[in-house]
Amino acid sequence: MVEPWASLSHRALISSAPSPRTDTHAATTTDPQLLLTLAEIIHAREELRFDYQPAAGTSAPPRRAQPHHLLTWRGKWYLLACDLDREDWRTFRADRISVRTLNGPRFTPRPLPNDDVSAFITGRFRGTDGTTADWPCRGEAVLHLSAHAVAPFTPDGMVEELGPDRCRVILGSWSWTGLAAALGRYDTEIDAVSPPRLATAFALLAERHAHAAQAKTDVVPPG
Repeated sequence: MVEPWASLSHRALISSAPSPRTDTHAATTTDPQLLLTLAEIIHAREELRFDYQPAAGTSAPPRRAQPHHLLTWRGKWYLLACDLDREDWRTFRADRISVRTLNGPRFTPRPLPNDDVSAFITGRFRGTDGTTADWPCRGEAVLHLSAHAVAPFTPDGMVEELGPDRCRVILGSWSWTGLAAALGRYDTEIDAVSPPRLATAFALLAERHAHAAQAKTDVVPPG
């Protein structure tokens, strides 16, 4: 489903928590080469051994995990993986990861407890088991912009890289028209909209915007 990110043949999934606002803290502090390495490992479906510093001034034994997704949350990059030693899903801060070995054993991806990746990530970061999401309306659309350009302004949704100038954005909102308006703020071409109720909301907004554009207003010159 996810096409190569830039010129690399790998899969990258970028995700974050919902709330319709702009986050000015872009995820720019993590080494880009590390992110590319992790994305390649995800695409190759290889187990990863790495050192992980859970917090400043602390240390931990090496970790073994099956990496599944690369994501952002509140301006920080995370690796979503199945921890082999704990037999459970974990999120690891990417800037605290030091890769020990590459080209680990290949694995078959395990299903997440929730088939909706966005809902799973949101629930886990909010302290739940990730099996539920709390937005009344959730939909997606393809934007004619790169994920790199969209992600810093999407702290409230999930962004999937589809190529150098296309990405899929998944967002939640309190209403379908509110969701359509949120997607329209990116000021670019939009297609592949789903579900149908979101497409209907776009049509409603189009009618309203067309009416506003055609409305004649008496303009009183200054002075």
